[in-house]
Amino acid sequence: MDTPRLPLTRDLVLIGGGHTHALVLRKWGMRPLPGARLTLINPGPSAPYSGMLPGFVAGHYAREDLDIDLVRLARFAGARVILGSAEHIDTAAQQVYVPGRPPVAYDAASIDIGVTSAMPDLPGFAQHGIPAKPLGRFAARWAAFREGGSPAHVAVIGGGVAGVELILAMAHALKSRGRLAQATLIDSDQALRAISPKARATLRRALVGQGVRLEENTGIERIEDSYIVLKDGREILSDFTTGAAGARPYGWLADSGLALQDGFISIGETLQSSAANVFASGDCAHMAFAPRPKAGVYAVRQAPVLWHNLRALLTGDPMRGYRPQKDYLKLISMGAREALGERFGTTLSGPLMWTWKDRIDQAFMDKFRDLPAMEAPVLPAEHTLGMDEALGDKPMCGGCGAKVGRGALLPALAGLNGATRPDITPLPGDDAALLTTGGARQVISTDHLRAFCNDPVMMARIAAVHALGDIWAMGAEPQAATANLILPRMTPELQARTLQEIMAAAAEVMQAAGAAIVGGHTSLGDELTVGFTVTGLCPRPAITLAGARPGDALILTKPIGSGVLMAAEMAGEAKGDWVAAALAQMSQPQGAAARILQDAHAMTDVTGFGLIGHLLGLCGASGAGAEIFTGQVPLMQGAAELAERGIRSSLFPANQAAAPELKTSGWQELLFDPQTAGGLLAAVPAAAAGTLLDQLRSKGFPAAIIGRFTSSPDTIVLST
Repeated sequence: MDTPRLPLTRDLVLIGGGHTHALVLRKWGMRPLPGARLTLINPGPSAPYSGMLPGFVAGHYAREDLDIDLVRLARFAGARVILGSAEHIDTAAQQVYVPGRPPVAYDAASIDIGVTSAMPDLPGFAQHGIPAKPLGRFAARWAAFREGGSPAHVAVIGGGVAGVELILAMAHALKSRGRLAQATLIDSDQALRAISPKARATLRRALVGQGVRLEENTGIERIEDSYIVLKDGREILSDFTTGAAGARPYGWLADSGLALQDGFISIGETLQSSAANVFASGDCAHMAFAPRPKAGVYAVRQAPVLWHNLRALLTGDPMRGYRPQKDYLKLISMGAREALGERFGTTLSGPLMWTWKDRIDQAFMDKFRDLPAMEAPVLPAEHTLGMDEALGDKPMCGGCGAKVGRGALLPALAGLNGATRPDITPLPGDDAALLTTGGARQVISTDHLRAFCNDPVMMARIAAVHALGDIWAMGAEPQAATANLILPRMTPELQARTLQEIMAAAAEVMQAAGAAIVGGHTSLGDELTVGFTVTGLCPRPAITLAGARPGDALILTKPIGSGVLMAAEMAGEAKGDWVAAALAQMSQPQGAAARILQDAHAMTDVTGFGLIGHLLGLCGASGAGAEIFTGQVPLMQGAAELAERGIRSSLFPANQAAAPELKTSGWQELLFDPQTAGGLLAAVPAAAAGTLLDQLRSKGFPAAIIGRFTSSPDTIVLST
């Protein structure tokens, strides 16, 4: 007998993708806690590892080498990801606020958001400087600057270890490219005052060796576009000015109601804040029980304790205390592939120390690179004939990848006859129905999606856009919608939280489209499913599948590839930024595109049957054929690479069977890829196609002219 899915009873929210939380996610994936719904909130799909930043700045590592892929890590941990910056936590209401979405409720929360090196009190820094933290923004700006061609002047404000590492790395990178004109390190006090005299002397020699100008005991008056004005009136040339002078907490913590020390969250031995169900770790936390300097080693070693105590809070088990070590091994990059190592007063430096540091850093990153892939479902020893084929060799996809194939669906629909009623207009192959009520033409359609991501808000947005696709494709104006929801088993409190999130997100999409949600139906099941029945009014004759003419241009308003990307994401094979970009594409409404294409001869939306399948529908209804310019078909980021690696959605074989005469391989098989909330596919007069394309692109649609209609009925050919 199958084991029933256990109900969800508690929400655990991780705010920030710092090193501690990354390690907690990895441990959680190894041993999930039944009943807990885990959420990660982070500004972007990845988090850079600070230990390798100097190596990247110097040119020893590629940009992607720094990144912990949080989307992939969250999938491994079974967590939902919310891509956005937290801006407030209400500890009384137990909610986290993220711009652009409903509040995120929690029963337990943990904060690991790092720090910033911004200098709001230094005139001109906000306009002309770039903080070293957060690392992601700094790394992007430096990568662009480093690859320039003109002689470069750079400066770092802050003479601590972090500032010295940065200026040595910047000087080395620019010298290696023959671009270094001047590198300057500026500190209001003595540089490197917090380390031992021997280590300080070694690093000062490295500064001299790299040609770095050191300005100590010097204040700064202001920052200008290409120079720095010192307190004594001197000017330091700098085309790229960064700040590494200490760590500053993010301002929104001041309104959190939590006990703070100099703006940092004060925590006890259990890593709990003044609110018992809110934890903090990493640089944003102040260890009131054992104050220590900001260092990544503490964040890493807090992870096992945080993981244990978060679970303990949710299970009622005893908590553990964290006891930080008094000293730790400091490995400091020196620009070239050399490093300085110091602990307990012993100092060593040179290439061997770099090799040691690199090995430690790579071992840390390997924890997140080598995650086990999702296993295929286990087949019972005794089973009926045909189960091997029905089960397949991989998990079933969500979204449109989980839908019934064209070969099974069309014969089932063939026997239906809506023409027996005079108020129903028969449409050849359209997904929506055209009704006439009191002289008004009304379109009605329904669609639902099996969840392919763990965020109910994102699923609601995409499902709403997906359901509206049939209305937009017929040139109708959305009117009303009812929701059809299946929630996984959970407590009434979590049901209320989830429904509030879903309905708020769906209402936002529907209202923006001009429709109102007027009701719906909910039930509990094994997994989340979100769907909508939508009506629309036709102020003019409806656009149908029929009507495409030979010579018409074929316009597609969105790129394809979502099926492959979501299948890869389930298997842990897709990069987080690819997934984030795909979700953004899927949640892009098509109302404005439909208005631009309102004079199309024929139109549909590209969903479960894939581009070829829906084009076959246009050709069949119009008595025409089509030629696809494969090189012009827009593809989602990463889709071609994944397709070349042989990754396919579970609906792909059924879609490909609809046109066996088309021989494709590699990335061209994306033409059969099932799309979720895909673009509009329109037949338009060739003479108007260029103007329409310009209008679509001006409204933010990555549209393309991907082919033309021909006079060969039901025949599709591919060309480059």
